[in-house]
Amino acid sequence: MIRLVRFLFLTTLIVISSEAVMAQTTTSGANTITTAVPFLSITPDSRAGGMGDAGVGTTPDVNSQHWNPAKFAFMESDMGVGLSYSPWLRALVDDINLAYLTAYKKIDDVQTVSTSLRYFSLGNIVFTSDFGEIMGQQSPNEFAIDLGYARKLSEDFSGAVAVRYIRSDLTGGQLVNGVETHPGHSFASDVAFYWHKEFRANRKDNIFSAGINIQNIGSKISYSDGEHKDFIPTTLKLGAAYTTEVDEYNSFSFALEANKLLVPTPPVDSTVYGAGDIIRPGGIYSDMGTIKGMITSFTDAPGGFKEEMQEITWSLGVEYWYNKQFAIRAGYFYENENKGNRKFITAGAGLKMNVFALDFSYLLPTQQNHPLANTLRFTLSFDVDAFSNQK
Repeated sequence: MIRLVRFLFLTTLIVISSEAVMAQTTTSGANTITTAVPFLSITPDSRAGGMGDAGVGTTPDVNSQHWNPAKFAFMESDMGVGLSYSPWLRALVDDINLAYLTAYKKIDDVQTVSTSLRYFSLGNIVFTSDFGEIMGQQSPNEFAIDLGYARKLSEDFSGAVAVRYIRSDLTGGQLVNGVETHPGHSFASDVAFYWHKEFRANRKDNIFSAGINIQNIGSKISYSDGEHKDFIPTTLKLGAAYTTEVDEYNSFSFALEANKLLVPTPPVDSTVYGAGDIIRPGGIYSDMGTIKGMITSFTDAPGGFKEEMQEITWSLGVEYWYNKQFAIRAGYFYENENKGNRKFITAGAGLKMNVFALDFSYLLPTQQNHPLANTLRFTLSFDVDAFSNQK
């Protein structure tokens, strides 16, 4: 790939983004997987952000579109809207931001439609030539638009599909090494399922929920007219949660989630995957298609099964609610040191009123001088159904 695009990926998205940050300490076995448009994997909302980035199997909320759109089938309210905002990488720069707008509407008791808009601004970047001459200034940005449909398949089980358009403009049409560049475009889809079981035990209400989402199944992306294309972050998300009522006013939820990128693992030597493969620093770029890449991703790690297991990230979260109005959250995220070495603690809180709910979360890395240190997320949600009932 052209130098500038790779530079932008490595310095602003892959190396230091939430879901694709590289290892902070170099190890002999490091072999991090990188993809294009990693902004799709950044946690957009404050609830999951406060629970160690766990969300695929938790109880439904307005931000379920990102985690598991099948959860919308179990929303109690008829319609809702949510807006999230996060100043990104403030330890490094002051003009990178992520915004997320989502909404859902129930069609009837079993069907729900949903949508979301994710916008990622990389701030202002000055482009220069190989000789240091200023070629211009651009404001690179990326966005994705989703449409989802969820349906109850039984009293306790639901499924959903979501389609997504992705646009990534990293160069502003600049000529790079004499090559004309343009925004990258891709289409992707999610296939998700969710199980939600409410039951009574010890005279208390309990909920057990679990979810699976194969996210971003879609076409590879290119920033030039050449044949080179990059994989997008196709991801398998698996998670479960247990919610229990302590008494009339207090309840706890516990969540566990595992994630794995379904893209080829980069080789660490001259190994090739087949005819037409080209090995470059930081990844493999070939004619391998999306589906083949997904299948290969379970068996292609150079270190065998042990390395495949290292590619799984883990999220653990807990949530406490008082009187269904005030929430406190905490969580932990773990990634193996050979696959990025992201390890951080999260905390958050939420306040729910009749119509509005306000949440925020805070990220505290376990490593010093981490680019994600002190990351904040803010989410404002609006219950349209409750507002209509008040009127």
